[in-house]
Amino acid sequence: MSEAPTPSQPPSAAPAAPLGPTTRALTLAALGVVFGDIGTSPLYAFRECFTHGLTPDPENILGILSLILWSLLLIVTGKYLFIVLRADHRGEGGLLALLRLVEERIKVPSRRRALIVAFGLFGSALFFGDGMITPAISVLSAAEGLELAAPRLAGAVLPLTMALLFGLFWFQSRGTQQVGTVLGWVTLAWFLALALLGLNWIVREPAILAAANPAVAARFLLHSGATGLLVLGGVFLVLTGAEALYADLGHFGRKPIRLAWLLIAFPALVLNYFGQGALLLADPAAAEHLFFRMAPPSLYWPLLILATAATLVASQAVISGVYSLTSQLMHHGSCPRMEVRHTSDSHQGQIYLPLVNWTLFCATIALILTFRSSSALAGAYGMAVVLTMMITTVLTWIVARSLWSWPAVAAAAVFGGFLAIESAFLGVNSLKILHSGWFPLLVGVFIYLLFSVWRQGRKKLAGALGRGAIEWSELQADLRAGRTARLPGLAVFMGGNPETLPYSVAHVIKHFNALQEHVVLMTLQMESEATVPDAGRVEVKKLGHGVWRVVARHGFRDEPSAPRVLKLARAQGLDVPDVPPTWVLGRESLVRGRRGGMSPWRAAAFAFMTRNAQSATRHFRIPPGQVLETGVQLEI
Repeated sequence: MSEAPTPSQPPSAAPAAPLGPTTRALTLAALGVVFGDIGTSPLYAFRECFTHGLTPDPENILGILSLILWSLLLIVTGKYLFIVLRADHRGEGGLLALLRLVEERIKVPSRRRALIVAFGLFGSALFFGDGMITPAISVLSAAEGLELAAPRLAGAVLPLTMALLFGLFWFQSRGTQQVGTVLGWVTLAWFLALALLGLNWIVREPAILAAANPAVAARFLLHSGATGLLVLGGVFLVLTGAEALYADLGHFGRKPIRLAWLLIAFPALVLNYFGQGALLLADPAAAEHLFFRMAPPSLYWPLLILATAATLVASQAVISGVYSLTSQLMHHGSCPRMEVRHTSDSHQGQIYLPLVNWTLFCATIALILTFRSSSALAGAYGMAVVLTMMITTVLTWIVARSLWSWPAVAAAAVFGGFLAIESAFLGVNSLKILHSGWFPLLVGVFIYLLFSVWRQGRKKLAGALGRGAIEWSELQADLRAGRTARLPGLAVFMGGNPETLPYSVAHVIKHFNALQEHVVLMTLQMESEATVPDAGRVEVKKLGHGVWRVVARHGFRDEPSAPRVLKLARAQGLDVPDVPPTWVLGRESLVRGRRGGMSPWRAAAFAFMTRNAQSATRHFRIPPGQVLETGVQLEI
């Protein structure tokens, strides 16, 4: 739906619509989920700008603040809020949704399409590195406030951080529904605290407002030389979490996200960063614990508790995002099936993946024990985020030219400008690769290789299965001639391609020379939209000789339940006995082919992932006691 006013009604003539209760609730919820990550950046971002030998004199302070302000305005507000949010795929956002939009709606040559898919999957892989770093740096930076509030407890920072993170990851199995309404209020209190702390110091040092002039940022970069460029690494930390604006589009919609940013998050962040600058103007020695020194000593403990709560909320949002992305990747066919537990009866988006959860926890604890401080972790934080941002910019550029019909000059000017800014951030973050920036790159490359191995292996496997299947015309002739005995009962054969017979049909006939009187060939297809209503979920077709074909469509947030599909199919005209069916599934034993097969390491990796993927029985919610598995050895 277009957001522009109709020609017959100019913008000024229509009164502003009041915010309804739903919009207010979604705006509050968006604060906790969407802006939790970027909202905790004041704990460490501005401080990190002075770790490169830069003295906190007035010229440097004003220059850095000006860079922070205009980075937030151009990248977060300009790029994400008003451009990228428009690139939704059936209401959903995020890099994978953007990839699906390009795949489905834009005609490009096959080689370029493969490159686009690779870009999208690599950006998705980088998000997993972000999901490991965000809980570590956020909670650790809050816990480091103990060094100021109670210097004797400085040795407890690491144990306290790990204990908090263990509690957070342990709680994931219970679901977030119990605390869902609290997240927004905690983050709202946090943003109000940020604004009040900053405003207090701005009133004391109003000269800090000169940083709003973009010429101050330009003058700083021109005069500070190489040191000024290094500062961009710290400036970029204020943007971490910007991708969440887009990733959570499907949860909240454009309007609540825009309102939450423009009315609450953005003003509070700007006030706090300017307040930190004002404090440095008054006391340059405050740089070490800059954020906590903004508050009077009597408020250290309340601020420490609130900061810790805010970082846990931010970590929760990122962890939930990793769950959601993993689920989407499974339905996209880019990673193996894993156990998915739905933690809410009313909100199907609330899921828990045990393997992902505890892998993230172990990686987060390993990061904390390796780097031991938020300053050391800050160097690892930028690479994954800036590369993801650049991939988003390139894909949105393609959408703007092909779907939105932007003129080439306008698209080049806008997106070229974004890429120029992000390239500068990439350049300075690349200098951290040898220090700690290697970690997110290593994670991203490793996970991307797993994605590529899985996609290639599934393609090879589908080809091998297709060669072993039989055509419906062959089976029909066989049944008509009576060459196959018919047994009483109902058998449901699960297959991935609705145009062919599952290869397990041929195996059952080959080994038993018999087939049940009533046969259902069932295919469950995952669609690109989030959910598919029951009314349009199932298609039923009678093939004859007691054989039916059932094709069911599921959204990537729907739970794929084969028994439920069978129940819906009966309501759509499937005329089979209401008896417990035998569910027939195939199980493949993989060996490396001699010609045209996968490389040895890829074949071994794919075989390992296949063996350890969640079984089809559990994935499709099939009662284990009703399953018959047929095995076959296939070359890949």
